[in-house]
Amino acid sequence: MKLTNYLRLSVLGLVVLASCGKKGPPTAQKPGKYSSTTGIEYNTEKGMAVANFKKIPEGPGLVFIEGGRTVLGSQEEDVTQTHDNIERTVTIASFYMDEAEVANIHWLEYLHFIRADSAEEFYRSALPDTTVWARDLSFNDPYVTYYLRYPGFRYFPVVGVSWLQADDYCSWRTAKVNERLAAGGESKPGGGKGLFGKKKDKASGEGAAGAEGTAGAAGALATGKSTTSIENGNTLPNYRLPTEAEWEYAAQALVGTQEVGNENQEEKRIYPWDGKSTRNAYGKKQGQFLANFKRGRGDYAGIAGSLNDGAMITEYIYSYPPNDYGLYNMAGNVNEWVQDVYRPLSFQDVEDLNPFRRNGVGDPAEKYDKKGYQSLIDDHVRVYKGGSWRDVAYWLSPGTRRFMAEDSSTATIGFRCAMINAGSNK
Repeated sequence: MKLTNYLRLSVLGLVVLASCGKKGPPTAQKPGKYSSTTGIEYNTEKGMAVANFKKIPEGPGLVFIEGGRTVLGSQEEDVTQTHDNIERTVTIASFYMDEAEVANIHWLEYLHFIRADSAEEFYRSALPDTTVWARDLSFNDPYVTYYLRYPGFRYFPVVGVSWLQADDYCSWRTAKVNERLAAGGESKPGGGKGLFGKKKDKASGEGAAGAEGTAGAAGALATGKSTTSIENGNTLPNYRLPTEAEWEYAAQALVGTQEVGNENQEEKRIYPWDGKSTRNAYGKKQGQFLANFKRGRGDYAGIAGSLNDGAMITEYIYSYPPNDYGLYNMAGNVNEWVQDVYRPLSFQDVEDLNPFRRNGVGDPAEKYDKKGYQSLIDDHVRVYKGGSWRDVAYWLSPGTRRFMAEDSSTATIGFRCAMINAGSNK
């Protein structure tokens, strides 16, 4: 009798183990009904609230950039003799990036919403400086009036935007996209105390009731009330400016040169495309330029009837072929702001995993004699990259870098946003 009971228990145990084996270990998408460390049941009065999570919500305008090991640094001859981007091996985690530069229509949308939701003072501070087009000895006056607002320029890159303004735009875009997600896919303009000084919807606050692991969370889940929080996974991570390393890695797009199973990066690129030329070497568009840049003194577009890049100033943000990540205009059109503070020795000072130069860490600004006019460097100058419609081909190389004060703007600098790939290394 005892032996029979023992056999029954053994068989039952094997069945339980087998059923556990089929389910597999817990994952972010399938955490299970019970805690794997305490055995306490989730989503009960005493247990922790664990929200349903499938994957990161899709961010509008973003392209996935698979990370990995690469060699950053200038692939061109250092004609400026700055020696500020020496080659070094780093690893960049996967992330998302806008497929194209932020355009005039996107900035006008931003102005539309903050005029309704934010303080008038902030709205005025967000206006691009359209006078960046004005030149004493050039008749660019029409661009001062028309470039930002005329419908024909809707999908041309926004310019006259400082680093500070671009950073504010990223914060607004995060809030607005997550507001839309919280509303079930539609944004509700104008409710509650706002991001920049007026009203804002209660559900969009970081400490919203019902966050995973907080009091009241289980009740919120049980009643089906929509709550937004980092823990619930129903919001997007922050839109932000890409780091310099991310931007350079994405511009290289060496994923297009790799053979499956070959870990050696045997081919490098001077530009975000193959070859040493700025012209298309293949197909029906053979001989056409692959970016919008200044060919030489006084030559912005070529001659009538045989234009080279065809753009006297900026151009449509989807012009020219995308690189192997699907990113448009990572060379030319406009330079682009990145997050990093500029230091000439960033390449040797920063980490080799997700390198980033931030304020107040190493190489202090006091070492640079800005007050004595011997340097332009301090903690308020930011890196920009990529070359523009007014730059020669040298600046199209992803490894080149320049800097400007974070509160300054020109007709040659725009930006695009990036976002972390949360919860995955691929």
